[in-house]
Amino acid sequence: MGRISDGVRSLPIRRVLTQFVSFGLIATSALMIFKGLMCVTGSKTPAVVVLSESMEPGFKRGDVLFLHMSKDPIRAGEIVVFDDGRPIPIVHRIIELHEQRDNKTILLLTKGDNNHVDDRGLYAPGQLWLQQHHITGRAIGFLPYVGWITIVMTEKPFTKYLIIGALCLLILWEGRT
Repeated sequence: MGRISDGVRSLPIRRVLTQFVSFGLIATSALMIFKGLMCVTGSKTPAVVVLSESMEPGFKRGDVLFLHMSKDPIRAGEIVVFDDGRPIPIVHRIIELHEQRDNKTILLLTKGDNNHVDDRGLYAPGQLWLQQHHITGRAIGFLPYVGWITIVMTEKPFTKYLIIGALCLLILWEGRT
């Protein structure tokens, strides 16, 4: 540990600042890419991680789904993401769809492929159907297992701090060379 602190003290201020600015540029670039994807996909969350086994065997826990919110009519059988005021979005399939002709409202019922019952128990109290404004995106593709990074960092917060610390040390170490 003494070697690391001696190494940090010997770094010129300009080199340390350069490393932090580089890190800031990487972080802001990632944010800009995310915001750009929001504009292109029309979804406030262009990608989500499947957090449970409710969509197996099609999607496994830890898969990353890419979302798009097109103007095309929603159809039964589509995999959608909804939040309905929840902190964590839910990825499930539309199993029923009803269109009210008088006011053109579309009512949706969802269910996880691996669940035995529909999602009415997950909706707000007294709510029997979702409406189109509850849907945040439709699944258009996925990457298997990539979301495990997010799951591990959420379920084991120590891992998050360990990774951040390692990245900071890497930045400082790179500044020495």
